[in-house]
Amino acid sequence: MPHFLCQTCGIQFADSPAPPAACPICTDERQYVPARGQSWTTLDRLRGGHANTWRALEPDLLAIRSVPAVGIDQRALLVRTPAGNVLWDCIALLDEATITLVRALGGLAGIALSHPHYYSTMVEWGRAFGVPVWLHAADRQHVTRPDPCLRFWEGETQTLLPDLALHRLGGHFAGGAVAHWRGGAGGRGALLSGDILQVMPDRRHVGFMRSYPCLIPLPPAEVRRMADYCAGLDWEAIYGAFHEREITTGGKAALAASAARYCAWVERMVEP
Repeated sequence: MPHFLCQTCGIQFADSPAPPAACPICTDERQYVPARGQSWTTLDRLRGGHANTWRALEPDLLAIRSVPAVGIDQRALLVRTPAGNVLWDCIALLDEATITLVRALGGLAGIALSHPHYYSTMVEWGRAFGVPVWLHAADRQHVTRPDPCLRFWEGETQTLLPDLALHRLGGHFAGGAVAHWRGGAGGRGALLSGDILQVMPDRRHVGFMRSYPCLIPLPPAEVRRMADYCAGLDWEAIYGAFHEREITTGGKAALAASAARYCAWVERMVEP
């Protein structure tokens, strides 16, 4: 039986003879069901009309993105470290060309996800490379295709490799996480943020929301907590979930200024 994919968000479901009645990721208040209704595809169909493109962001950081766009159009990031490679977040399309290229670069030691919107075909990726797929236990209920390759971590920090650790920030989702890559930005450190911390189009600011498409803000206290947590890590660059969404220098200062700006405006709107 096929594993159906939601065309709106790109999430893959457990095998079934017919598409699910609805996509719980899209019916959640943080996402949306298009006015035309829910529609479905499969990985095999994607392979027939899409391809993955590659872009070097740093010597050891590669972005992988599908064209034409699939689902939310996020990118996956391949981090190369002396102890092995990690895929940060997933995209729906996994084809033979991508498998061949990843293996030629040394394969994967693991896969890690920032939050449920990018779970996508994570089980396909985990099985193809025979590696664990790490996601925070607080978001376990959002998994639509259970599999033994999934590893649920708990608490605030999970070390994957000597140079790479996951940190739970919350905010957008209870288990929303960022990856701290100590070897990034020429050894000054980098955050891989998904859209838990959303790099803005000007590449000088960062945004914070419970829902981006539905414009549901986060409380200022939550944003301050997230920013303060990140201030305690050593990093310079921040790489977001979408094409050309990165701040390569001064990222920590940009996050602090963005959090202050956000909180000032939200608190001004709720003044009596």
